Amino acid sequence: QVRLAESGGGSVEAGGSLRLSCGATTAAFNSRCLAWFRQSPGQEREGVAQIDKFVRTTYADSVKGRFSVSRDNTKKTLYLQMTNLKPDDTGMYYCAADRASGCSGDIRDTDFTYWGTGTQVTVVS
Repeated sequence: QVRLAESGGGSVEAGGSLRLSCGATTAAFNSRCLAWFRQSPGQEREGVAQIDKFVRTTYADSVKGRFSVSRDNTKKTLYLQMTNLKPDDTGMYYCAADRASGCSGDIRDTDFTYWGTGTQVTVVS
């Protein structure tokens, strides 16, 4: 069974930075496609970034150039470095893992089976 736990959220002023972490308990961490999603109240869940086992990354247009996703397979941890944060980045951020079938070209929540419980990010102007 795969368990994911996010940390690192908080409240930050616009223009600031945060780094989110997602620790995983799985023997197949190295093989999994991993992703970050976010959701604001009243909004649909949005794919933010994903990284495959070859460390190829995909980003939502809204975060390109500001966010960076990375993974440390030895620590079984996924990261999201967020810079130049904007109020529109506010939301609950979730990490997700697939069944080791590989990332698709788009960041689609239906591709992911395992989810964390989320960490809140609030950006104030």
